[in-house]
Amino acid sequence: MALWMEKGSEPLTESEKADLEAIAALKESAAFEFKEKGNQYVKMGKKHYSDAIDCYTRAIDQKALGDSETSILFSNRAHVNLLLGNLRRALVDSQEALKLCPSNIKAFYRAVKASLSLNMLAEAREYCLKGLQLDPNNEDLKKLDRQIGLKISEKEKHEAQVSKAVAEAKELVSAIEYRGLKIGKAMYRDLIGLRKPVLDKSNILHWPVVLLYAEVMSSDFIEDFCETDMFSLSNIFSEDQPLSWDVENNYKREFIELYYEAGSGHCLSKEKLLCCLLEGTAAAHSDSVGDEEKDAVEDYKQQTGSPKWIKVNERRTLHDVLKEPDFIIPGIPVFYVISKRSSFYSKFKAGKWAPPNV
Repeated sequence: MALWMEKGSEPLTESEKADLEAIAALKESAAFEFKEKGNQYVKMGKKHYSDAIDCYTRAIDQKALGDSETSILFSNRAHVNLLLGNLRRALVDSQEALKLCPSNIKAFYRAVKASLSLNMLAEAREYCLKGLQLDPNNEDLKKLDRQIGLKISEKEKHEAQVSKAVAEAKELVSAIEYRGLKIGKAMYRDLIGLRKPVLDKSNILHWPVVLLYAEVMSSDFIEDFCETDMFSLSNIFSEDQPLSWDVENNYKREFIELYYEAGSGHCLSKEKLLCCLLEGTAAAHSDSVGDEEKDAVEDYKQQTGSPKWIKVNERRTLHDVLKEPDFIIPGIPVFYVISKRSSFYSKFKAGKWAPPNV
């Protein structure tokens, strides 16, 4: 019986030939019926898209249609997969359609749509150009070609920004290493944000500096403290502009001293320092930022003993202070402002106060 004949074997009788022809006709009819039903399901809306895909798949599985018709089935299934957001499947179906019929313009369109949505820009452009060679006036493909051009331009612009950010960050790392400075993980992130040092054209570092009033945990910023400048407290603290919270006038210029915490935290490796300097740039890796902050806090928690405070000599330059072997800069320099006139002074000097992250 022809129904059970092995593939490739030749029918031996006219009856067997007739059986095979009848089966082929049934399969062809079923394939067209499934195709039409699939088309109807597509028109019925999103709730029936999965039914449409099932019908197109059943039609393909009949293996009863010619290459051109089967190409249409793959292209139709690609269309529904695009509507459902099954981009990889849509692309594969479009590719199968084009293998069977390289002139299937709808398959080209859907291959372009899927590739573009997957950000496979080179593939999208290739499919688009081949489609336009077949149909130069196809407005849908022309529109997609413009979108691809914009995406490629954006990608090239982003890549240029990444390259620039990496180059600047590496130059900054080299400058920091050359000066023998040690950078730790950034603390007080809620205060400092993503502030970073800047290297000017004369190869001079400019630092954003935090002035932290430990007694009240208030802060000020020096946005641009050149490394060659000295700590001139008279310029930093103006006599005619008292601090709003200093009701006892303890924090006048004559009573103020600056300190840094010696040996706090751990020095970052060159690789981690580069990652930190790239935060907030086009080359940033957002998935690593949270872990860096968590690690910074953990580093401080692991420290034992009282903090060691080193008084800053205001006749020294910022560079001279930062290069001290016991100064690990917590992202950017942090100096603690203390008043000799305040009752808090003795507590601070005795090491009985520590930053709140400890």
